[in-house]
Amino acid sequence: MTSASDARTTVAELKSSVLAFVRARDWEQFHSPKNLSMALAAEAGELMEHFLWSTPDQAAAMARDPEKRERIAEELADVVIYALEFANMTGIDVAAAIEAKLASNARRYPVEKARGRSDKYTEL
Repeated sequence: MTSASDARTTVAELKSSVLAFVRARDWEQFHSPKNLSMALAAEAGELMEHFLWSTPDQAAAMARDPEKRERIAEELADVVIYALEFANMTGIDVAAAIEAKLASNARRYPVEKARGRSDKYTEL
């Protein structure tokens, strides 16, 4: 999948690649929802670690720096891989879940109330 890109690669193709990788190593036996959710949180922490103690401007600069960007991209890939494997093991349709969540968020955060604000929906 070396020519994969967001513009050409489907979620189904990514899920299939992750599942093939896992099955080739007989790792499904370890991939319970509990373990995968914990691994996902751990990888999210590793992604956050790149930005720890930095200002928003410093964080944006780090994300643009080619060397740091490569390491950041690797951590993001780990997060997404675990999320996709979680979806594989639980039978969750990622695209449908995202669509449903966006619809829910649109109701909670109507544009006319939420535009330019970071308040929680209960505070709008």
